[in-house]
Amino acid sequence: MTIQTIPAIRRTITVNASASRAFDVFTRSMVTWWPEPNHIGETDPAAIVVEEREGGRWYERGTDGKECEWGRVLTWEPPNRLVLAWHLNGEWQFDADPGRASEVEITFTAEGPDRTRVDLEHRGFERHGETGTALQQAVASGGGWGVTLERFADAVKV
Repeated sequence: MTIQTIPAIRRTITVNASASRAFDVFTRSMVTWWPEPNHIGETDPAAIVVEEREGGRWYERGTDGKECEWGRVLTWEPPNRLVLAWHLNGEWQFDADPGRASEVEITFTAEGPDRTRVDLEHRGFERHGETGTALQQAVASGGGWGVTLERFADAVKV
């Protein structure tokens, strides 16, 4: 059986901050810039957590205290690179099987002391099975990674 490859989504933005600051805001302050209403919990997120280590969890904690998993940290290389396993399928449900998770790789390349290029690639949508195309279309849409990175750029310069 041949598995059809679903094209990766790539987005780039340049932010007015050092690579270290950009990495920190991306990983430690996600709740401040993550677009509404993109969460899976029953309440708004009080925190979005990226545990600072390979194998760490990536999850939201709602205002009700409940945690909802989003994925795992695959690569933790501050301040240059982060790879996250995206365990949310095209129906926005968590799937714990690592073989059914796509990947989000973010690189932070200094272009000066206070200027950083941020490259994001979301790939491996076919791993989500029949919901992979829907997921790829959602994150490629107007409310997907493009808007998310614009909000990130606004947050990092504050």
